[in-house]
Amino acid sequence: MSANVKRSENTLICVVDDDLLVRESTTRLLRSCGFEVEALASPEELLNSDCLSKTGCLILDMRMPHMTGVGLQRQLRSMRLHLPIIFITAYEDPDLRAQALEAGAIAFLYKPFDEQDLLNAINVALKRG
Repeated sequence: MSANVKRSENTLICVVDDDLLVRESTTRLLRSCGFEVEALASPEELLNSDCLSKTGCLILDMRMPHMTGVGLQRQLRSMRLHLPIIFITAYEDPDLRAQALEAGAIAFLYKPFDEQDLLNAINVALKRG
């Protein structure tokens, strides 16, 4: 499997998902491709971390307790942070998908997602970022 992504040393990918298994498997995949990865369990954890200043791409679960992925996307925009976002979800919701993409998301992938689809979306995100 090839990531085909140009990486800078300061590019961090943050994976934000309340599901431990998804965080761990996504982190392992991305690290195996040479990415620096930070895995966080909630949007609040991300907002309270020092990751945002180093982040080149966010991978966000759509449905999490206390704040949805789209809610986090809105909050980041209100903070004037325009980070490339890839949404992942186990739930098909065409309205949320449309909202996320309209607000600038790079991709919207359904779990279980194809690893190469995720890597392709990261490639697009990092080129835009």
